[in-house]
Order: sequence, then C-alpha cells, then structure tokens
Amino acid sequence: MYQALIASLFILFLSSCSGDQEQQPAETDSVQQEKPLVANKKGCQACHSMTLDQAHDFDCVLCHNGDADSGDKDEAHKELIFLPSHPDNMNKTCGKCHPKQVENTSHSLHFTLKNEVNLVRSAFGAENNLNSLTDIPVTEIPKTSLELVDDLLRRRCLRCHPYTSGDKYPAVARGTGCASCHLEFYKGRLVTHSFLKTPGDTQCLQCHYGNWVGYDYYGRYEHDMNDEYRTPYTTRNEYFRPFGVEFHQLNPDIHQQKGLICVDCHGGKELMAQQGEIIRCSDCHDKDTITRNKTKNGASIEREGSTYFLLSKGDGKKHKIPIMKHPAHSEYNDRVNCQVCHAQWAFGDTETHLLRKDVDEYDDFARLTVQGSFEVEKILKNNLDFDAEEISNSMTDKITGEAKTGLWYKGYITRRWENIVIGRDTSGRLQVMRPVLDLHLSWVDEDENVRFDSVQILDGSQKFTPYIPHTTGKAGLFYRERIMKFSQPADSKTQ
Repeated sequence: MYQALIASLFILFLSSCSGDQEQQPAETDSVQQEKPLVANKKGCQACHSMTLDQAHDFDCVLCHNGDADSGDKDEAHKELIFLPSHPDNMNKTCGKCHPKQVENTSHSLHFTLKNEVNLVRSAFGAENNLNSLTDIPVTEIPKTSLELVDDLLRRRCLRCHPYTSGDKYPAVARGTGCASCHLEFYKGRLVTHSFLKTPGDTQCLQCHYGNWVGYDYYGRYEHDMNDEYRTPYTTRNEYFRPFGVEFHQLNPDIHQQKGLICVDCHGGKELMAQQGEIIRCSDCHDKDTITRNKTKNGASIEREGSTYFLLSKGDGKKHKIPIMKHPAHSEYNDRVNCQVCHAQWAFGDTETHLLRKDVDEYDDFARLTVQGSFEVEKILKNNLDFDAEEISNSMTDKITGEAKTGLWYKGYITRRWENIVIGRDTSGRLQVMRPVLDLHLSWVDEDENVRFDSVQILDGSQKFTPYIPHTTGKAGLFYRERIMKFSQPADSKTQ
C-alpha cells in the first residue's frame, strides 16, 4: 500500500513538471481534421470538415477555385488555389470583396518591411531605398558587404513576412498574406477557418517574438543560444521551445497586465495602410489631448464625469485611464520620450555575430545548435549525428524558396536587459536606444577562404537606434537620474 502511494505521487510529480514556458495544445486539440473520403458525395465539405464564420460562409471554390460539383478528387482539385490569401493570389481572391483593404495592405510597412530592410542596407552602404523586401537584389557570389547583407536578409532574417508561412516552430508557423493575421494556425496547420476581424496577440507574436517589440510586452527576453545558457528543465511536450528559443520571464508591460491587447493601441489604419497618425501616450493619458469618443487609432474611449475609460478589444472590459498628474510630465514632455522614465527594462543584445559558412563542417557549432532558425537547427542537429544521413548544407531564400549553399549562423557577445541605454534622436530628444545595427558579418566559402571577416556598418557611431520598449511601468525613484545623466547639448552624441 505504501509503495503504491509513493509510486502514484511520483507519477503525479512528473506530470506536473513539464518545464514548458508556454503550454501548447496537443496537435489534435481543436485542429480541424479532414473527413475520410465519402464515395459519390459532391462538394468540398464532403471531404473537408471546417468551420466558417458568417461573413465567409459561401462555396469554397470562390476563393480556392476547383470544381465543387465533382466527386472525383483530381477533377475537384483542378486549378486549385491552395493558398488564396498569399500575396500572389490575394488580389483575385480576397480582393473580390475587400479591394481597398488589399490595395492598402500591399503597400503597408507591415507588408513591405521596407523600413527594416532599408535601415540595414543603408548602414552597409546602400545609396537608394527599396520599396519592398521583394526588391532585395540576389547575388550569387557577394563581392561587397552590401551584397553579403542582401544574402543575409533574404536567407536568414526575413522569415516573418507575408510571402512565407513563418518559421516552423509551433507558435510561429502561420498563414501567408491576409491569413497571417486573420486566421488561426498552430504548428503550421489551420485551427479554424473562421476569420478573425480583430487579430489577437497570438497572431502578433507569430512575428513579434525573439527579442522584437511585442515579445517584451509579455515580459519575455530570449535566452542566449550557447548550451551553457540552455534551461536545465525537461519536458514531456513535443515542443520544448514554441518560439524557437527559451525565454526569461520578466515583468510584462502594465497595459498587458491590465488586459489590453496590441490592437487596442495599434489599429487597422496603422497596421494595414500606414494612414493613421503616430500613437502617443498622451493620446490617452493627457487630459488636454484625450478625445471624448475615439483616439487616433479608433480605440473606444468613454467619459463618465471627469473619468475616462477605454473599452478593450481584447477582454471587452472598460479600463479606467490614469491621467498624467506628476509635474515631471510638463517639465520634460518636449525633451524626453515617455519610456526613458517608464521602461522597466529594454532589449540589449550587443555584438550580434552572423557567419555564413559554406563548408560542410559542423563541430564548431556543437554547443550552438539552438539558433532561433528551424532550418539551421535541423541541419546542425542532423549532421552532428554520425549515424544520420547528411542533409545538404544549404538555406532557402525566404522570398523565392530557392535553396542556396551555406548556412547563416548567429551568436552574441552579450545579451542583457538590466541597463537601459539612453541617447538622442535626430531631433535631440532623449530616447531609449537599442544596438540594432551592432552587427558583425563574416563569410567562409566552400574552399575555406575567409571572404569577409567581422564586417561592420560604415558609421560605427550609428549602431544604436531609438526604439520604444513595450515594458511600461511606474517611473520609480530614479527617473531623474536617467534624465540628468543625459542632459547634454542637443548636438552631442550619446550612445
């Protein structure tokens, strides 16, 4: 009896210590399964079980093409459009009913990623800006640092854009085009065919993960990649790292703690058309600028007496809006960004090293198999196993899908969040800074020749760029120290 009790407690202990930082549903949980083929029945749903929302409850062929009147699989799938919301198809599919939205979205910053692309390219010598990530040149044998950067962008960096379904981690893999935000996926499979009018944070985090703004909103800071920094916990879950790399759980943003979701501040005009005005903290928290019913991004704000409330699109609750009262706000408003005082922590990945290695040799990276890239990890782990059949040493172009020789490895000198770096933007205003352009690029070709060795940006002083950490909290006792430390003439450079 006593031994049986001990055994039961031991099994219960094991089942409760999964160690996963974010539990994911099992593959069969709520994921739509195809019905077995039913002979002599016609129509898509004779074979495919799905749930449609009211606005899209119409014949599948309107978006997917094919022949709904045929009971033969080959005939029914003739000229099938497998990914109707993909950028190559969305004009003739989604655009039938949503022409304005499709047109605006196709030129949006979220869709083109031109800001991110041009920031990096110009730092390595590009003289002209590109209109879209699809315009990044393809160079078979890079001869300049800019051409090497273009190869890096196309094959390593640009995994989160509407032309691809994301990386293959379970919390990251998703749809393409419009489906990136408006359909729910898990492990790359469609969970439900009900379209989301308002995307939730799950959709946002499919791209905004791994130490990019959005991940910090939930208090997450990615672990370092070396084996020494791996978590010691184990798990029975199939996927230990739903976002590719484990994360430290820090303080989430106060807005997230209160129940607000990303689109409560970042509305459709901003995300899909770049037509909305820049959202500022004062839009909600300054009594002189807060509006009665709507803010710039379309959030619902109500006034009851002298108190304002925001109706969240996430939890549907009314949240009382604190109004700025401290004299520091009027004192520093025009000279200091809010997060200089209110950011609880910030991303500080210094000296990001990126190495393209075309040689079929992997031992040097045996302790760096966790790379934040499913493609690189798969090849590393497989080819370090002497009993496994070797996989080709190549990575795909994330825009064309074409494979090309060489792997892009990634590592850092230091990953820290404690010390918030403050500097001045081009207008002289104090901002939180992050070392986005603190990049070191190298390339070893197939003959083991070092073509590039730790190449950096042309202007080393511009490694740090302003950003808005989504780690808002109380300013605390030492906000003046942050400001006074950087109260220098506007023309001085502070990094």
